[in-house]
Amino acid sequence: MLRIATIGTSMITDNLIEALNQSDHAVFVGTLSRDAERAASFTKEHGGSRPFTSLEELAASDEVDAVYIGSPNALHAPQALACIAQGKHVFVEKPFASNRAEAAKVFAAAERAGVVALEAMRPVHDPAFATVRELLSRLGQLRRASIRFGKYSSRYDNILAGERTNIFDCAMASGSLMDIGVYPVEATVALMGEPESICFAPVLLDESTRDITNGAIDGAGTILARYPGRVVEIAFSKITNDDLPVQFESETATMTLDSISVPSHASISYRGKVERGSAKVMRSQEGGRTEEFNLPTCPNTMTYELEDFIAAVEAVRSGCPAGDAPAGEYGTVGTFRGLTLATLSVMDEARRQAGIVFPADEPAAKQEAAREEACAACQEGAGDGAGEGR
Repeated sequence: MLRIATIGTSMITDNLIEALNQSDHAVFVGTLSRDAERAASFTKEHGGSRPFTSLEELAASDEVDAVYIGSPNALHAPQALACIAQGKHVFVEKPFASNRAEAAKVFAAAERAGVVALEAMRPVHDPAFATVRELLSRLGQLRRASIRFGKYSSRYDNILAGERTNIFDCAMASGSLMDIGVYPVEATVALMGEPESICFAPVLLDESTRDITNGAIDGAGTILARYPGRVVEIAFSKITNDDLPVQFESETATMTLDSISVPSHASISYRGKVERGSAKVMRSQEGGRTEEFNLPTCPNTMTYELEDFIAAVEAVRSGCPAGDAPAGEYGTVGTFRGLTLATLSVMDEARRQAGIVFPADEPAAKQEAAREEACAACQEGAGDGAGEGR
């Protein structure tokens, strides 16, 4: 039985603990808060038995085998490193770290310690995503794709009211790309590999907000990713709703998905024979057909990523090297490391083009000062975590 504690008290942590409490292979121990009363109440509310009031206490606890880290993005890497140093496996909410360099440092530490460090990225562990990958193979040569995810965030209302929020804060390594854009970016890399190059067109929040966002930060944007013989539009937003479907286009067929985050339905339209027409009428096609696919669904898709994490830890306990431990249909822990690093490389380049700078991008001394400020501003160092569509 894997004993798991959590850092973070956001909605996504609630969802993780719900999945955890339904597992036959793991048990929820408790959560971390510097506020002892809050730690105790959150732990009790979710069926845990051992609240924690400091990261050091949690990392050193012999009652905990693994830690789920759902704190603000800027704290992911330092908290993961502290836990790994004490021999804990870590399951880190997306995005895994502020940038690729931080992630690489965490993965290297985990490899040395012989523990699992895995990103909690729901879609790539979802059986529905594996089905999407299989369906794509039916299309033939892909030429274009539009992979998108946009949901208006209630936290943007705070910004409009002149109030600070972790979800739009450079000090927290957040913003639309990091919080919600990571879904279509990572899905693109998982399905097609790392692009040859990208061009990022961001929608930055108004300059008047920068005193509460700690610098330029994005509310929405589009990344154009270039591959040999194809191009992919990666669109995301936290300040608008995007109601368009995800679409993959080949020379012979087009596949649409209802969602990239939690796909439940796919449709493939195979092109028929195109008949040439005059400029007065639309071209017609004969012999085309459409196939509909209902994808596997689950009330709480965090169940899949959690079970893959647990399976990887159990494999390591049985003597398997951490990097070779199986972690679901997509591959091993090492495979997912590569996916996380490639995804962060794309997002690093997008931020570079947009002029979006996080504390982890700065020299070490500035990083430490910014983290201390972030912890204080966050009240407990574990408040708002991954926001998704909040």
